Amino acid sequence: MLLQQLTYWHWLILAAILIILEVFAPGAFMLWIGIAAGVVGALLYFVPTMTWEYQFIVFSIASVGSIIAWRSYRNKHPITTDEPTLNRRGAQYIGRTFTLDAPITNGIGKIRVDDSTWKIEGDDCPAGTKVKVVGLENTVFRVEIFE
Repeated sequence: MLLQQLTYWHWLILAAILIILEVFAPGAFMLWIGIAAGVVGALLYFVPTMTWEYQFIVFSIASVGSIIAWRSYRNKHPITTDEPTLNRRGAQYIGRTFTLDAPITNGIGKIRVDDSTWKIEGDDCPAGTKVKVVGLENTVFRVEIFE
């Protein structure tokens, strides 16, 4: 059977392939599985009599363990950036004030912001009123009258 002929080289080659794939298709997922394959290859180098069943058990445990360890580390040490709202367009407008082109009726209205129109919720008020964006829920701005 082919699985019974696995050596440490097979695992190290698999580890290298997975890490190279991670370089070309980044997603921080294949890296951790590649590291797990490297662990199995290193372990198999020192314990060459390990059966293929145990190799796959160690690979499975190392894969899940490395992913959990990375996620735990990332949650404790989040990546900081100088542009925290870069990919959250609506969040960029919180705190800004705008003049209403149309009134807010029954708590709902629309506002023109730069090159797009956003739905807004707030107290009823006539067109021409200055409002401040105080929150965002999905794609709806929560506004308050700016004084």
